[in-house]
Amino acid sequence: MTGRLVAIEGIDGAGGETQSKLLFEHLKEKGIPAVRLTYPDYSGPIGRLLHEYLHEKFELSPEMQFLLYASDYIKDQEKIRELLEEGKTVVCDRYFTSALAYQGLRGFPIEKALKFADMFGIRRPDTIIFLRVSPETSMKRKYGEKKSLDRNESNKEFLGRVSKFYEGLIKNQTFGKWVIVDSEKPIEKVFEEIRKALAL
Repeated sequence: MTGRLVAIEGIDGAGGETQSKLLFEHLKEKGIPAVRLTYPDYSGPIGRLLHEYLHEKFELSPEMQFLLYASDYIKDQEKIRELLEEGKTVVCDRYFTSALAYQGLRGFPIEKALKFADMFGIRRPDTIIFLRVSPETSMKRKYGEKKSLDRNESNKEFLGRVSKFYEGLIKNQTFGKWVIVDSEKPIEKVFEEIRKALAL
C-alpha cells in the first residue's frame, strides 16, 4: 500500500510546527508508520544559506530564492518516494507549496515553478492543509516565541500579501488538493479539523 504525503502550509506563525508534530504523534499512536520533515531544513548547507538570507545577511533575487528553496525540497525527493512506497505517511511542515507562495509573490512565475517541479520530479502532496491565520495573530505568536524576527515574520504587510497569494493557490487547487483550516482557533480545535480533513 502506498503511503500519503501531507503538507502543512500557512504564513509564518500559522501553527505549522505545532500541528505537524501533533499529526505525527497521532499517526504513531494509531500505529500508522509516519515520518515528519521540516522545511527549510536548517541542519543542512542549503538550509543554513536560507537562514542567513532570512536574517538579512545578504540579498537574493526571486529566481535565486526559488532555486535555493526548491533545492531544499529536491534533496529529499528520493527519500520521500521510498517512504511512500513503504506505505509510510510523510508529514511536511512546509513544502514546495511554500516556494510557490513566497517566491511567487516576490515575482517568480507560477507556471515556471510548476514546470520546474515536473522537471525535477517534486512529488505533489496528496493533501495540503492550509492553516489560515491573520497577519496580526502571526506576528503576536512570533513575538511570543522569540525576540528577533526574520525578514518575513517581521513584515506585517508582506504577511498579508502572501496570505492572499496562498488564497489564489487554494482557489485554483495548485499542485494538489488544498483544505483550509481556521488556525485562529485553540490548538486542539485546529488539530480536530485536520484529523477530520485527513479522515483520521
